[in-house]
Amino acid sequence: MLPGEDAIFVAEELQKRFQLPYWQFALTATDANRFSIRLARQITGRPKILVYNWCYHGTVDETFITLERNGAAGPRPGNIGPPVNPAVTTRVVEFNDADALERALAPGDVACVLAEPAMTNVGIVHAQPGYHQALRELTRKHGTLLILDETHTICAGPGGYTRAENLEPDVLVFGKAIGAGIPGAAYGFSQEVADRIVARQELENCDVGGIGGTLAGNALSLAAMRATLTKVLTKEAFDRMIPMAERWTGGVAKAIADAELPWHVTRLGCRAEYLFSAEKPKNGMQAHDGMDFELERFMHLYAMNRGILLTPFHNMALMSPQTENEDIDKHTKIFREAVTEISG
Repeated sequence: MLPGEDAIFVAEELQKRFQLPYWQFALTATDANRFSIRLARQITGRPKILVYNWCYHGTVDETFITLERNGAAGPRPGNIGPPVNPAVTTRVVEFNDADALERALAPGDVACVLAEPAMTNVGIVHAQPGYHQALRELTRKHGTLLILDETHTICAGPGGYTRAENLEPDVLVFGKAIGAGIPGAAYGFSQEVADRIVARQELENCDVGGIGGTLAGNALSLAAMRATLTKVLTKEAFDRMIPMAERWTGGVAKAIADAELPWHVTRLGCRAEYLFSAEKPKNGMQAHDGMDFELERFMHLYAMNRGILLTPFHNMALMSPQTENEDIDKHTKIFREAVTEISG
């Protein structure tokens, strides 16, 4: 349970990739998000957090909140045993709506905004031009920390969406893919945040606050992180995977157009997905409205019966260093057959 040299290597590698000087380790992105939220509350003295409608940040209680059609916030359907209505702890706004974000931050009681740089768990929803600049300016204006959850958006490149778009988070969370199947996560801080954490911490009580865990940063996790960062999440791998995703996207888009279906396909780095709506969504509600559970089940079963396993929720494909052109073309062929049957 003591730190090893892999911890130093991984932390230094994450420093280079994300330009944040301090890193802590956890076993899941859920833990890393939860720990980051608690630290944000401690150093700001504020009780609430803010997330986006239909977001996903693991099983963090505060994030299972959605907006109703009338604009009221309430528990997300399917959440199991929430301790309180998340509206008590959390504000929720639509992605890409800077005016709604400013109204939600204006009371001055929001400790942090927890956000994916692009929404990914309700279909891929890209940030509109200028939105990330507005998000950063508004959080700074209102004294709110910005936590970016790159657990899914690492698919944008070896430095995730943060480096691809030169974002400036106060805290950054990275989980899941960092250990390539071995449980592990990391969360990094700016110098200012680290200084504020230290200023509020008492050595005598430093092991009380629910941050960390007995096996956080264990030797196996760190060895897996080191191997993944040096062998899988590399520039060379992304230079191969991203064109594969472009090939996948192109094949799906042409099949949709030829079948004259009101669907679309979108991509983020080496991740791609098709959605059952003609227009690309700008926020979580639009993306959720474009979902069709029965049609999604059909498309998954159709592909699975022909040797292709899509991600078992929505319609997403992730390219790996082992993906070949033949794999892409096989999917395109089967997808075309499926949409031809649907449209015929």
